[in-house]
Amino acid sequence: MRRRQYLASGTALLSAAVAGCAHPSVVLDMDEATADDIANEVSMSVDPGSAEYTLVLSALENGSARRRGRYELFDRTDTVRVEGSFYEVSETRLESSEVTVYEVLIDFDPANSTTELGEIEYDDLPEADRQRLDPIVSEGTPPSQDGYDLGVDYGTAEEVGNESVFVPDRQYDIVLHDGNRYRVAVDSRTAPEAEYRYEVTEVASSVETVADQVREQYLFTLTDLSDAERAVVEEAITDGYFQDDDAFQSVIDRIREHEGITVDDFYGTWLLEYESVEYLTYAEW
Repeated sequence: MRRRQYLASGTALLSAAVAGCAHPSVVLDMDEATADDIANEVSMSVDPGSAEYTLVLSALENGSARRRGRYELFDRTDTVRVEGSFYEVSETRLESSEVTVYEVLIDFDPANSTTELGEIEYDDLPEADRQRLDPIVSEGTPPSQDGYDLGVDYGTAEEVGNESVFVPDRQYDIVLHDGNRYRVAVDSRTAPEAEYRYEVTEVASSVETVADQVREQYLFTLTDLSDAERAVVEEAITDGYFQDDDAFQSVIDRIREHEGITVDDFYGTWLLEYESVEYLTYAEW
């Protein structure tokens, strides 16, 4: 769906480059919406084995569940899709404390690559380290600047476990990779951590039920358009509309008269019907 490309690119970064092109200053994008599309718009799906999945199942089985962490898990939406059913998740912060978090720093072209602690082949690193470092060391051309080039967030020692050769205690300061010698350092800082309590309530047992609930609250019909407004809508359906003209603003004004699924100061998403077809409609103005 085109609309999700704009959302993923970060609506606040209107002048940033997206796929090689400047992000448009205005957007009207209308995607034909199935029941599944509508349900996905108001919920998040969680994968088996993820922390979110485990917490939802635990709360269902035990009435509630608890976790300690440095961030909320359900900050985008409180509706979660698990195995075809939809649940409203209550995430309550109980108490806060501070923990030590670690960052592994890498210098890809060190001025001095002589080891002081020891050196290790990249392939010999424990899985805990390779899992975190693979995304950056596997890049074709690593970044190069004075000092350390990149930092990799490792989290807390508890999150890392006992396998890492860098966190919490650094055992090596040189990593050998494809004939190159990388210098590795470790930085630490304190960060807030909180205990959270989770409670869940089933709100729907099917996609169709969720879609009907969304339709009942948000769906409206876009009718009685002028020829200029109709041209804007037709292009928004086909390719997206990006011209800040009077017709665009007129259509936006009409859409904004209705309650949106999500609406911010200068962008939002609505569910509307146009010529008997339902569309998830994303706009920036």
